[in-house]
Amino acid sequence: MTPPEAPTNGSASRGNVPPAVSACLWTIRKRADFLRAARATRQGRPGMMVQARKRGEAEEAGQDSNAIRVGFTCSKKVGNAVARNRAKRRLREVARLELPVHGRPGWDYVLIGRRDVTAECPFEQLRADLVRALEKLHGASS
Repeated sequence: MTPPEAPTNGSASRGNVPPAVSACLWTIRKRADFLRAARATRQGRPGMMVQARKRGEAEEAGQDSNAIRVGFTCSKKVGNAVARNRAKRRLREVARLELPVHGRPGWDYVLIGRRDVTAECPFEQLRADLVRALEKLHGASS
């Protein structure tokens, strides 16, 4: 089965939809980066915990200094593998939508899922939790 073709007559509008993959978001993959974020400031919200830190000049050498890096984690307390993966998928989507707008270049963010909340709460509430956490984190660090 082949996917449908995009309209060629210009009827498809881009609208106000963020891109599927944001060019300014990088994923944190190294444990050392997660540990550095864990020692930095954090903000707890009902749907998630957000850790944030401004990267130093020495860390910027190998990558774009304007990049926003983000990591995701859920402990086994969140539930079985299915529940953890669902929570992380939701956190990834919230980060994709909100960090390009409310995040700051040169910062690392780690989003941590909460038990029985991250995977179940309404998506708009999860988005609002991230925005509010970022406002508080950057308000305190400005």
